Amino acid sequence: MRKFIAFLFILCHFSLTANDKPVVVCTVSILADIANNLVGETVNVRTIVPIGGDPHIYEATPRDAQLVQSADLFFINGLNFEGWISELIANSGSDAPSIIVSKGVNTLGSQKYKNSFDPHAWMNVANVMIYVKNMRDALVSTFPEHKEIYELACTNYLNKLTDLHKYVQDQIKSIPEQQRILVTSHDAFAYYGQAYGIDVEAILGISTEADARSSDIMRVSKVIKERNVPAIFIESTINPKMIKRLADDNQVPIGGELFADSLGEKESEAGTYIGMIKHNTDIIVNALAISKFAETKIKKDKESHPSTFIILGIILVLLLILGIIKMKN
Repeated sequence: MRKFIAFLFILCHFSLTANDKPVVVCTVSILADIANNLVGETVNVRTIVPIGGDPHIYEATPRDAQLVQSADLFFINGLNFEGWISELIANSGSDAPSIIVSKGVNTLGSQKYKNSFDPHAWMNVANVMIYVKNMRDALVSTFPEHKEIYELACTNYLNKLTDLHKYVQDQIKSIPEQQRILVTSHDAFAYYGQAYGIDVEAILGISTEADARSSDIMRVSKVIKERNVPAIFIESTINPKMIKRLADDNQVPIGGELFADSLGEKESEAGTYIGMIKHNTDIIVNALAISKFAETKIKKDKESHPSTFIILGIILVLLLILGIIKMKN
C-alpha cells in the first residue's frame, strides 16, 4: 500500500511539473510538429485540430476553449486557413500573442476569389523554412531564457529541410515531363506544383467547404483524357468517393493517399512534416513515373501509322521464307 501511495505521489509530482511548463498552442498538426522540432523540453506544444481533421470546416469544442485559455503563445498558419480561430481566441479571453507563421511567404492568390489567398504554403518546403524562422523569433521573444536552445534547434531543422527540398526536386525530375500532372480532391498542391515543376488539377478549390459541381468533374475528366494521366490521388482528410468515381469513369488507377491539411498518425510515414512531404513525393513519383505514357504513344503510333507495321510484318515473313529455302538447299 505504501508503495502504491508513493507511486501516486511521484505521478502527481511529474504531472504538476509538466503542467508548470508554458503552453504553445498550434492550430493544426503540421505546425505542431514544426514547433516540436524547435522547443525541446522547454514548453508543451498542443494542437487544436486533431490528426485527420479538416481545418477548413473544423468546429471548435469546449475542450478547445479550455486549451486556448491556457495558451502562452499561439502559432497560426493564417491566409484564412483557420477561419474559426480568431473568434475562438476572442471568446476565451486569452491575451497570449498570436503569431501568423506564414508571414513573409510569397503567397499564391485564389483563381476564383479576389483578395483571397491559397493557405497551403507549407506544401513548398522553402516556405516552411520561413515558418521556422518566424516560430524561432516568436519563441525567443516570448521565452528569452531559452534563446540558445531555439537558435540551435532552428539551425539543425533548417538543414534537414534543405535536404528535403532537394530530395523533392530530384524525385519529381525523374517523372517524364509529359506525365508530371497531379490530380487530387482539392486544390492543396499549388505551392508544391509551382516549386517542383508539376501541373496540378483538383475537383474542389482551395477550401473543402464547397460541394463539387458536375462541371468540375467534367473539367478534370477532360484533363485526364487529354494528358493521358497515369494515376490520380485521394487525400487523407477528404472523402475519397469523388476521386474513386473519377477513376472509374476514366479507367485510371488510384495512385495512393496524399496528406495535405493534416499529418498522418504519429507512427506512420506521414507522422511528421518531413515524413509527410517525403511520403507524398514518393507516392506521386511511384504512380506517375511509369510506362503508361510510352505505351499510349506506341498505341497511337500504331493507329496513325499502320502501314509501317504492315511493311515490317511483310519483311519478317520474307526473311522467314528465305531462311527456309536456304535450309533446304
